[in-house]
Amino acid sequence: MADAARQGTRRVLVAADKFKGSLTAVEVAERVTAGLRRAVPDVEVEALPVADGGDGTVAAAVAAGFTRREVRVAGPLGQEVTAAFAVRGDTAVVEMAEASGLQRLPAGVLAPLTASTYGSGELLRAALDAGVRTIVFGVGGSATTDGGAGMLSALGARFLDEDGEPVAPGGGGLARLARADLSALDPRLTAVELVLASDVDNPLTGPKGAPAVYGPQKGASPDDVETLDAALAHYARVLEASVGARAAEYADAPGAGAAGGIGYGALLMGARFRAGIEVMLDVLGFAPALERAELVITGEGSLDEQTLHGKAPAGVAAAARAAGKEVVAVCGRLALPPAELGRAGIRRAYPLTDVEPDVATCIADAGPILERVAERIGRDFLS
Repeated sequence: MADAARQGTRRVLVAADKFKGSLTAVEVAERVTAGLRRAVPDVEVEALPVADGGDGTVAAAVAAGFTRREVRVAGPLGQEVTAAFAVRGDTAVVEMAEASGLQRLPAGVLAPLTASTYGSGELLRAALDAGVRTIVFGVGGSATTDGGAGMLSALGARFLDEDGEPVAPGGGGLARLARADLSALDPRLTAVELVLASDVDNPLTGPKGAPAVYGPQKGASPDDVETLDAALAHYARVLEASVGARAAEYADAPGAGAAGGIGYGALLMGARFRAGIEVMLDVLGFAPALERAELVITGEGSLDEQTLHGKAPAGVAAAARAAGKEVVAVCGRLALPPAELGRAGIRRAYPLTDVEPDVATCIADAGPILERVAERIGRDFLS
């Protein structure tokens, strides 16, 4: 029996991210709760699905009590899509992947040179129309590498070629950029607090920049990566002529390369960069929920080296450890040794593969298998 069990732990906080491709964060919380209650029927479980700014961020906000709002915007290839953002009081949570994410591309289609963030700008405009004072702008899971040019265009900026015509959408079109004009950006942007929430701190260009690191995930060939990196570097130089030295400073700033460089566009609009999970824990009300709990269960689809660098489970575990709370994790796949987990503040991890060794089955039947994993946690820590 675990130490926590001997102390009579009965209050559990489930604060896990999605299992990408299998379960949403809400579904993870539901399945873990069901499994715990099979082992310990009277356990008190509070579910607080979390996200780190990437896809699933709006859903986590809605689960925490925000109101979901829908709007028709441009998808990454210009097709109209229905995208959602979330509002509570004077705060909005906007997720760029809702408009410009990979999931918005037609099946089997990737468009690394031409996908645009225009729809993300339309989403931000809808949040401004809602009259909020703070916008948490979660970025990740993008189909785009346009440096946020599409987003800025939707909010009033102009990007013109030598003939005075708008450049083509997407990062590839920026190679022909001759003049940038941000003077007509929506003036309401200066009256709101815009928070750029991301789990990556890459610069805009270079070996660690958006095209080199994330372009291949969006279908970019080595030649495409070279083209996009040169186009974004040119974009930043043209912007420097328009808005001054800050354009160059922002290109090298942490978060500029997030979501295909949309972070750079957000910084140009006055955004403040913060680690996505830290922002979301604040917005979702994690601190009071943590205070009520004696055991915290976090997790995501794969617990690996990336988890330790700003992903949701690491943020949850760090906050819980600072509060003196015990943390265990659930995951589809575990690729971290116990020592690494311990340093992250996670006492023990429970992968689905411990119950079902076949990975394909774990992906296909993640829900029922996760319930069995949670039942084990209940026996180990609560009974």
